[in-house]
Amino acid sequence: MFVVTQVPIKLGLDLRGGSQLTLQVQTNEKVPEITPRVLEAVQRVVEGRINALGVSESLVQTSGTSQLLVQLPGVSDPKDAERILGGTAQLDFRQQKQGSEAQLLIERQLQEEHLIEQAQLQAAEQTPETEKALTDIKEKLKASEDAIAKLYEPATLTGDNLRDAFAQPLQGSNSWTVVIRFDGTGGEKFAELTKNVAGTGRTLGIFLDGRLLSSPTVDVKFAESGITGGSAEITGGFTAESGNDLAVQLRGGALPVPVQIVENRTVGATLGKDSIRSSVYAGLGGLLLVLIFMVAYYRLPGVIADVALCVYGLLTFSIFVLVGVTLTLPGIAGFILSIGMAVDANVLIFERTREELRSGRTLYRSIESGFNRAFTSILDSNVTTLIACSVLIWLGSGLVRGFAITLAIGVCMSMFTAITCSRTLMFSAISFPNLRKAELFDTKKVKVVS
Repeated sequence: MFVVTQVPIKLGLDLRGGSQLTLQVQTNEKVPEITPRVLEAVQRVVEGRINALGVSESLVQTSGTSQLLVQLPGVSDPKDAERILGGTAQLDFRQQKQGSEAQLLIERQLQEEHLIEQAQLQAAEQTPETEKALTDIKEKLKASEDAIAKLYEPATLTGDNLRDAFAQPLQGSNSWTVVIRFDGTGGEKFAELTKNVAGTGRTLGIFLDGRLLSSPTVDVKFAESGITGGSAEITGGFTAESGNDLAVQLRGGALPVPVQIVENRTVGATLGKDSIRSSVYAGLGGLLLVLIFMVAYYRLPGVIADVALCVYGLLTFSIFVLVGVTLTLPGIAGFILSIGMAVDANVLIFERTREELRSGRTLYRSIESGFNRAFTSILDSNVTTLIACSVLIWLGSGLVRGFAITLAIGVCMSMFTAITCSRTLMFSAISFPNLRKAELFDTKKVKVVS
């Protein structure tokens, strides 16, 4: 109850309101085919741009083989996002200006503080005050990025000359390095850049869309000729994850791949609230009818099934909150569908129990046999549903995947409550003599043998 009442659940775009953009990654002469590696690189570029927008709980995921689906909750005017997301990534390498060493440290520290504050605001409950604070912090971050960019000289080497970037483990150490490789012209420019900053304490700035990605220093041994050969390794205590993260961003910036916005859909917050209200009414109405039917048709077992159903609802919703499920309209549909399956399991159990009672078995044996005989059917039904959910989660995306996740969680919980909760309540109930009457278990005249 604490989780249900005190921890807010994440609402999807269709319930909270916001914008959804579908981006088509296009080929060109340099990139004739959109491979999964290319799509991943472009995805990371888009994620970086959205982070710069300061949008909380945004979602960027692949859709098919060449599209990206971008959801921006709370963004009612997507024109700004459309302008930023639709551009081609700009990667460039710059050298730090002389005399800017101390200023760079100050600006980087300020930027870190702003990023921490932005993360805290995004994690907090969204109110008009937090939204205003997010807008302010976004402006501060932009100002900080501009201030850092001014500490570097204009670019002479761009992502057009970068041929590849990948992470690899550092021999004899647990850390990783990021290897970058240039073409012939890029290799010459890179050698010149690294010669200028080698051993000076100044850094080589790697910028993506005007934002500093990395600022490595160059060892003094390269002061005469710079790093030649067209390749280099960036070290700095990278883990496998952080190294791959930088490499993916570098590859994304090196790709002159145009991105076209093929769909821009805006969902109003009012529409989202209406959808929630209608869904809640539909769910409560359907649940009430089911509860009444179970009591009217199955008597005492029906009451127990109703209690188990309420326990099921609380447990399932709590799991949604705890595992961070983003609730959408299809997700609500999956939840309601799983309620029906939870009832179905109880129906199977009680029908088996009635059959055993009518064959003359004792009440205890009939209930026990009812649960045992129904278990196989319940298991088969739920397993086939879970297989279908697994396929949808694996191959589906967006709302379809959300539907499958909520349905899968609901199915697992329905089996748990039907087998454990209903069983415990049923055997506890028949321990009271007044609850072992025939009319409490069957509308037909049967003799209940205790």
